[in-house]
Amino acid sequence: MIGLILAMLNEPPALSAMLSDVSESRLRATVEKLASYPTRNTLSTGLTDSCEWIADEFRKIPGVEVEVMRYVAPAGRRVPEDKEVVQVIATIPGETDRIYLMGGHIDSLNLQVQPTEVPAPGANDDASGVAASLEACRILARQKWPCTLKFVAFSGEEQGLLGSTALAKRAVDEEWQLEGVLSNDTVGSSGNIAGQSNTKQVRVFSEEGDAHNSRELARVIEWTVRNTVPNFDIKLVLRRDRFGRGGDHTPFVQQNFNAVRFIEVHEEFTRQHTPDDRVEFMDFAYLAQVTRANVSALASLANSGVAPTNVRIVRDQGHNTTVTWEATAGIKYTLYWRDTGSTEWQGAIPVGEVSRHTVDLINKDDHFFAVGAEGGIPVVAE
Repeated sequence: MIGLILAMLNEPPALSAMLSDVSESRLRATVEKLASYPTRNTLSTGLTDSCEWIADEFRKIPGVEVEVMRYVAPAGRRVPEDKEVVQVIATIPGETDRIYLMGGHIDSLNLQVQPTEVPAPGANDDASGVAASLEACRILARQKWPCTLKFVAFSGEEQGLLGSTALAKRAVDEEWQLEGVLSNDTVGSSGNIAGQSNTKQVRVFSEEGDAHNSRELARVIEWTVRNTVPNFDIKLVLRRDRFGRGGDHTPFVQQNFNAVRFIEVHEEFTRQHTPDDRVEFMDFAYLAQVTRANVSALASLANSGVAPTNVRIVRDQGHNTTVTWEATAGIKYTLYWRDTGSTEWQGAIPVGEVSRHTVDLINKDDHFFAVGAEGGIPVVAE
């Protein structure tokens, strides 16, 4: 199956080379720099200063377009009055206007002090997600993709997802063809002080929706990572986010974009929104694996064609299952299936430039089926 995923890229060796290029030392350097700001609270000068620094880091990457986006953080529970703030958007232009986006939030928070007071290092929450996004951009910018890729250092997350809300609204207003959002928030530690540890997985949260396909975005990420990133995979969590909590993917889902959240498996809550969210408590080998998972998923998605429509199961009786769909000329498709009791796709077959395929000896009663453009988000058959 690794061969199938590699075949989705322009050159078979390309993906393995990209994954090998992920650098723990660069990830550490980014986190250390961001954590060196006394605070990056959205209401502080540290937010503007850190955004200027990360924008300059993106500008160093050949072929990347960088925007410092300004928006108004409205008065609310953690914002005493309306305030203009910034966040950073880096773009790798693609051959089409179809967009995939990866991001983390650059702002930090220490609930033990006032917003502009220190310290609020925010190393894992969420300099880790910003560092992963910068590293993924560095690697993916080395070649041209059919789809456009955007990498965002969100602000205002700790004040109520303000930056992602502003960007999701902008995506609607400007009619972006935004097909997927990968939010990375708190992805740099593999264990907690209770003794729990998991270096082999990262959680991906997603939700079902009638007007978006976020759950299938999560499943195709899991399938891709499972088959391409050695000794690492995705733990799917079938809910919007952690219980009673939220992240920057949610405003995009609310605007009916496909969006998911990456987060480490075993959080340490005493190191969130406290002065103890420090670099020395992070695991950069683990952060590198999370970054590889994102790079692999984005490489596959960015190289995919448009999704099929009208995906249907032929309503006959028998031991085999036939699936049909409306195809686009020149696009190759992959057919997936899973047992109804499984959260993950269990099998897939590349079927080429066709609009119909029969899977032998896998029945429609016990299984779900889906079809996607090679590397793209599948559409579940009805």
